[in-house]
Amino acid sequence: MNTKRHRMEVSGMSVQVVRKDIKNLHLAVYPPDGSIRVAAPFQLKDDAIRLAVISRLGWIRKRRANFEQQERQSERHLVTGETHYVQGRRYRLDVVEGRGVPSIRIRNNTRLELKIPTGTPLKKRQEVLDRWYRNILRVQIPAIISKWESIVGVRVATWGIKRMKTRWGTCNTLNRRIWLNLELAKKTPTCVEYIVVHEMIHLLEHNHNHRFAAYMDRFMPGWRMRREELNRAPLSHEDWTY
Repeated sequence: MNTKRHRMEVSGMSVQVVRKDIKNLHLAVYPPDGSIRVAAPFQLKDDAIRLAVISRLGWIRKRRANFEQQERQSERHLVTGETHYVQGRRYRLDVVEGRGVPSIRIRNNTRLELKIPTGTPLKKRQEVLDRWYRNILRVQIPAIISKWESIVGVRVATWGIKRMKTRWGTCNTLNRRIWLNLELAKKTPTCVEYIVVHEMIHLLEHNHNHRFAAYMDRFMPGWRMRREELNRAPLSHEDWTY
């Protein structure tokens, strides 16, 4: 898709404008510092975009305030004593160096044990942990999709897991493909289910509009509580850019 990008100032805030071949304007505020991005049709003038941002100033400020209050972990070095989250629970990391194939297990319901060859660098340690997290989601997601396909009345053709800087999930409505953020392996099953359903609803309604919210209310009445739980959960340290 062809895009054009530029920035504008609105009420003292920097707004990134991305023009695309789309029909409607979409405004988003991203963690960790509340960066603002507007996706807009090519033909929409800057004045119209500025007015749209001004009309959402209250919502933008609320989102930014939530990000400021949200707990964020410091950068992880994958050494003994660090705290790591798995499916919403916090564990103390124990790194055991020696010989053999790298492995991870939960021990005594309180420890996350990482076994690695002596001298394994941080990048390789992270790869081991990421594979383990990925496997958690690979086990978890199919049952969620199967359950909700019959409830929502849609079919997900394919789904996948990848690292995403600014979103918990995305949905390609044309290919009926869902992508989920690897970070979801650290969140509670309730939050994971909410994100999967959220993306599945996009197969019924592409935009985040009143129709989308009505679908969410119909199929998952408590979705706002799940969203708040996800918003309260600690964010990982990232070099956030987009």
